[in-house]
Parts: sequence; structure tokens; C-alpha cells
Amino acid sequence: MGVFSKIHRYRNAGENANVNNVERFGAPASSLFTSTKVFTLHHHIDVMDASEKILYKADTKILTLHDTTDIYTADGEHVANIRRKLFSLHERRFVVMDDGKEFQLSNEIFHIIKDITNIEGLGWQLRGNLLGLNFEIYDSSDEVIAVIAQKMFSIHDKWCVDIYKKEHEKIIVAILVALQHMIRDRQSSSGGGSSSGGSSSGN
Repeated sequence: MGVFSKIHRYRNAGENANVNNVERFGAPASSLFTSTKVFTLHHHIDVMDASEKILYKADTKILTLHDTTDIYTADGEHVANIRRKLFSLHERRFVVMDDGKEFQLSNEIFHIIKDITNIEGLGWQLRGNLLGLNFEIYDSSDEVIAVIAQKMFSIHDKWCVDIYKKEHEKIIVAILVALQHMIRDRQSSSGGGSSSGGSSSGN
């Protein structure tokens, strides 16, 4: 995949794990891939495995005040609810898992190269590189949990995540969906377009 994969770590379903991720963290336990569809009043994300089988679905009513999102398994089991905090100087998303676990993503300072988002309630951190469109999730012991990457120039707003602690899969999916919404908020507030804006067709 060449030197470029050292900087930008997105890959499609069915492709080998990114060389940079493997060198730093080893082979992932599993990987998931997302594709976004945006309709008039509805924002939908499919989360698939390496064979493109849908495992989770996230649905958002775009015009609601709190930008509320619900995540379900492919079988319809509710997994998590995500909502945006209103009137905050920070990018913030509240997440309630169906097992009762609650946490929030709070991004207080926007850096040019690196973003650090605290995942309050879990003691985790989401560390990002907006230029490379790569993000890593670390636990309270500074051990990697997952590595997230966004595809450049995709009208489907595609993402992939390499998971290193599979026991946290549902939480990782919730963080992945929340991150996508936080980035969309940033793009909207800055007045800029997205290189990977959502659509219901195309790649």
C-alpha cells in the first residue's frame, strides 16, 4: 500500500490490515467498516464486518434539537443512544449504552495537527490527526483499544476501525458514530464542505 499508508490508514473491507497499525500495535482482533447515507430528514450509518455483512445500524433524525442517534444491531437489538449537548463551547456527545454504561466525548481544544478528546466516564482518550484522518482510542492504562481512519474524498463518508480489544466492540461502535457526528458539526460550524460528505449513492 506504499508509504502513503503510513500517513493515511483507511482501507476497504477485504484488504489487509494497515501496515502502520500492524507495526505499532500488531494484527487487530477484528475490523469494522462504515458507510453513511443521508436522506432529507434522516442520517443512516451501516457498520459492517470485513465481508461487508451489516452488524450495526445507526439512525439519526437530522432536524432534531439534540441530533439524537440510536444504534442497533442488525437483528434490531438497541445498543446505544447518542445525543449532542446544546449551547456548549466544546464539541460534546453524550452516550448511554443499553447495559447502563454512560460516558461523554468532550473535545475542548482544537489543535491544528492533533486533537485529544477525553471520553469521560470511561477514562479513555481519543487522539486524532485531522490531516491524516486517523484516530486512536486508548484506555486508562494507555493501551490501544482501536484505530479509526476516514476515507478521503468519499461521497459515502466511509470509515474503518481496527479493534484490538474486542470486548469493547459496542462501545467502540458508539464512539465511532459519535466521532463522525462531531466532525460533521465542526465542518458545519466552520462553513467548510466535507471531502467525504454523505450521500445515498456512489463510493
